[in-house]
This record gives sequence, structure tokens and C-alpha cells, in this order.
Amino acid sequence: MELNDPLIRMEHPPDPGAYKKKGLSLFRILRKVTLFVVIFVLSFHLPNFILGLNQREQTIKEILEVLERHPTGLADVTKEELAEVIYDEAIRHNYEPKFILALIAIESSFQNWSVSEQGAKGLMQIMPYVAESLAQEMGIEWSGDRTLFNPYLNIRMGIYYLTQLTKDFNDIRLALVAYNYGPTYIKGLQERNEKIPTQYFYRIRTAYQNL
Repeated sequence: MELNDPLIRMEHPPDPGAYKKKGLSLFRILRKVTLFVVIFVLSFHLPNFILGLNQREQTIKEILEVLERHPTGLADVTKEELAEVIYDEAIRHNYEPKFILALIAIESSFQNWSVSEQGAKGLMQIMPYVAESLAQEMGIEWSGDRTLFNPYLNIRMGIYYLTQLTKDFNDIRLALVAYNYGPTYIKGLQERNEKIPTQYFYRIRTAYQNL
């Protein structure tokens, strides 16, 4: 076989290091592209994220100012944490925090240890039998008054209860009236085509405007 036979390879074998260098170069390019994409995306979303954080802090501060204007019976550090809970739970259920404050104002005048003549308790004035059912649905350990007078849990259960009533009645005004009078009573009025009391709704609206 002659040396110029095409079956004879005369070139040097491939250098493994060359492949390694090409791989490193490709990795560096991909890393730069990824970094560029991340920076590009952040340039659009980061300002909104920062704005959202600032808005949250400002609203929580305003909630705390409202709480501090009333004799809640709670320690200062508890009120600070409570302001955060009110904000987070309101936003979670698509309510304006100020609206929830108006509801608390009418229900308990912000007094954590408030008990109504009918036996409703806490900031959002929840009846014990209703609260026990809500606690079970929400995975909250039920300990009677200890649970009801826990301001964080009372707020969570109260907002959750209002949300359930809103879904049930498909009307926030009816949901508020049912929150106050009880859903069974309001449904009875509807079935008998009797007039639904509206005073409670207007009290909430007035409290909202005066906060």
C-alpha cells in the first residue's frame, strides 16, 4: 500500500485539550447569555417588586397607627405583628386592609378581649361554634377561648369566614350583613322575600371613611 493511499491518515490525532477549551468557551458564552437574560428580566420586574415592598411597609405602618389610636389591650410588639397579619391576610383574600380595619372597628372597637352579649369573641367577634368549625377547616388547633382571643388567629378566621360568606352569597354587602346577623337568618329572609337589613353595611362604610 502506497503512502498516498487515501486509507492512510497522515494528520495528527485530535488534541483532547482542544475539545476541552471549546467546551469551556461554550460554557462561558452560555453563562454570559444567561446572565444577560436574568438582568434583562430583572430590569422589568425588580422595580415593581421594590415598589410592592415599599407599599406593603407603608400600609402596615398605617395599620399600626390605627391600632395605636385604640385601646386594644395588646402589647406594642403584638400590635406590630398584628398589623402585618391584617395586611397579609387582607391581601391574600383580595380585600383592602382598610376595609378589614373598618370591620374590626365596628365589631370590637379594636378591643382584643371583647365579648358580645351573644357570646361572640375577639377582634372580629366570632361565635365559638363558628370559630371551632373554621379552625377545623383551616387546620388551626382549637383551644376554645385561647384560640379566639389569639389576635392573629382571630383575624385569620374572621377574614376567612367573610370570604366564605362572600362566595356563598355572591355579594359583599349581603356577606357583611350575614357576618353580623348570621347566614341562616339572612337566607331565611331571602326565602321569605323579606327586607334585608342594611344598617350594618352602612356602619362599615362610615367606619371605613372615618379611618
